[in-house]
Amino acid sequence: MNSEILANIGIDPGIIIIVMAGLILILLILLIVNLAKTSGLKKKYNKFMEGRDGASLEEIISNTYEKYDDLSRTVDANTTNIEKIIANLKITYQKMGLVKYDAFNEMGGKLSFSLALLDKENNGFIINSMHSREGCYTYVKEIVKGESYIVLAEEEREALDEALKQGI
Repeated sequence: MNSEILANIGIDPGIIIIVMAGLILILLILLIVNLAKTSGLKKKYNKFMEGRDGASLEEIISNTYEKYDDLSRTVDANTTNIEKIIANLKITYQKMGLVKYDAFNEMGGKLSFSLALLDKENNGFIINSMHSREGCYTYVKEIVKGESYIVLAEEEREALDEALKQGI
């Protein structure tokens, strides 16, 4: 098989046949791979559609979207509620210190106490209740940023220190 065109270009017709055979072989391999993938996809499709018609599949998809919408609304509501809870926690009393003691040596049972209640910013108050035979005396001292503007008794200072140790 001699061709004047190929002879003028300087290409051997045998090389062209070898290249074409190689391309055909590559295309044949690609065809087999493609058929294998299509067969696997067809099996998955048939398994997915097994026992269902188009209308029931549409209903399943619709129900799934409705459930997703419900979940989305629930997540949004939960997020809003959590934000409110966190905002409320900043102003609630979160830290507590309690010291029980005998205000007067004649009394037993440690009926007197100092109670410190603080919020996240260490603002709050100390209640000091001193119990004696004559009665019970209660005092409240304001705490701002972990400090009192009024001198604290030893028990009040202990209660405040105990509350300040609680790092929430």
